[in-house]
Amino acid sequence: MSKILIIAEHDGDTLNPGTAKAVSCAQAIGGDIDILVLGEDITEVATQAAAIDGVTTVHATSAAHLAAPLAANWAAEIAAAADGYSHVLAPSSTFGKDVLPRAAALLGVNMVSDIAAVDGERSFKRPVYAGNAIAEVSVPDGDTVVATARTASWPAAKEGGSATVNERPAASEDAGHTRYVGLESGGGDRPDLQTARIVLSGGRAFGSAENFEQLYTVADKLKAGVGASRAAVDAGYVPNDMQVGQTGKIIAPELYMAFGISGAIQHITGIKDAGTIVAVNKDADAPIFEIADIGLVADLFTVLPELEQQLG
Repeated sequence: MSKILIIAEHDGDTLNPGTAKAVSCAQAIGGDIDILVLGEDITEVATQAAAIDGVTTVHATSAAHLAAPLAANWAAEIAAAADGYSHVLAPSSTFGKDVLPRAAALLGVNMVSDIAAVDGERSFKRPVYAGNAIAEVSVPDGDTVVATARTASWPAAKEGGSATVNERPAASEDAGHTRYVGLESGGGDRPDLQTARIVLSGGRAFGSAENFEQLYTVADKLKAGVGASRAAVDAGYVPNDMQVGQTGKIIAPELYMAFGISGAIQHITGIKDAGTIVAVNKDADAPIFEIADIGLVADLFTVLPELEQQLG
């Protein structure tokens, strides 16, 4: 039977929903599921992790050098904690893609990224070529399976669990050559793109950074995250951390609304797992209408003010 260790993603206070999605992936693999919470003063995060259904034990390791999720420090701790586990999983977020490859290297194994489906304990499927093909990947017997779970492909495991919380002492020391400086976010109080239930995105059709303010206003009324196409990012209308797509963020919100986005395949790759896709574009032949659940051929500068008015 598999024994799976999931690396918790959190901000020091709140568990990221991607962790619960990694639990769903682990449940598809089958076996005992534990969660490792690293950080400093992480009692609340560990409690949240213990409430995820299907988790047996939460290992909480609190230490000053683990306060920030630096790969240089966390990877060594993950490698030490992985002893006795057949699988080590993390969400396929920026966090998981940063920390887990380094841990895999310390364990002397290759890493499997973006697991979208499970065929067996050591056999998985993952998207390649902008999602136009699916690769089947197998991990050799005897190797620890180190992998990220594609968060857009897995639902979050439900709450209702009552896992045991085990305080685990740190087995590593500060790497010394890397230090945490700080975290800056340009999104204000808006939800993170990769965890937001609703996401509004804009394309190059907005014409300027000032015009994007109309999208922000509507998004705030909906308590939605805000994204953008690569064209809008390249034009300098928004920062690149807002980019949605193959070379940006892969998201799966319940509702995705695209304004002035034509729908290049690279963008479609990042949104195709969304629950409902709404597209607004003046061009009736825009490719995004082929995958949209609801399409409106109209000028976004007419639709956005009307939508804002309707929202009150």
